[in-house]
Amino acid sequence: MMFDPERIPVESIAGERSVNAENLTSFWLRQRFAVPEDWSHELLDENLFTAPARVPRPASVLLPIVARSQGLTMLLTQRSANLTDHPGQISFPGGRADAGDLSAIDTALREAEEEIGLARRHIEVIGTLPDYITMTGYQITPVVALVEPPFDLRAEPGEVDEIFEVPLSFLMNGMHHERRAVMLPDGSGRRLFYAMPYERFFIWGATAGILRNLFHFLRA
Repeated sequence: MMFDPERIPVESIAGERSVNAENLTSFWLRQRFAVPEDWSHELLDENLFTAPARVPRPASVLLPIVARSQGLTMLLTQRSANLTDHPGQISFPGGRADAGDLSAIDTALREAEEEIGLARRHIEVIGTLPDYITMTGYQITPVVALVEPPFDLRAEPGEVDEIFEVPLSFLMNGMHHERRAVMLPDGSGRRLFYAMPYERFFIWGATAGILRNLFHFLRA
């Protein structure tokens, strides 16, 4: 990594009102994705640093929204520090598309089962969000799903160091969305990124960017 995002000062807080608490239910989310409102996704300038000549590699991530009795949560992972791409970062389960995958959704479901042992029978896919292009050259399709407990999880050694959950109400509140900016050491420009620190986990980069688009979609 060219910089330590946690050491970059907060430039501003996005600050939009939160998604209404009464809407953060499995029933409402199903309805929203079934009959979406008009909305505009956020154009994040991470895309501006992707080399124009590079063809992005297709990938998918699963946004597993867990229906806990105390409220919905988002299941996230901390990637292994030994990985080549995005080591140690907080991410959704997911990865590159394989030739045998039938669709972007199939990629997300396969990767979730491989990385964290989340079986497909527990997953109800309710929709997708606009693709997100990363600086490392991936075109990520975010696949949104509801997950019904109980289920067993198993972190894949060498890929995932930890699996945890964050209340969806925390993530869907603009007061928790920090804007930070850094001049990249290689001289390629100024990069703005979002961060959503939660307890000891620093959520930022593509994961925070995708969560921002879910936030905009649900607030439309």
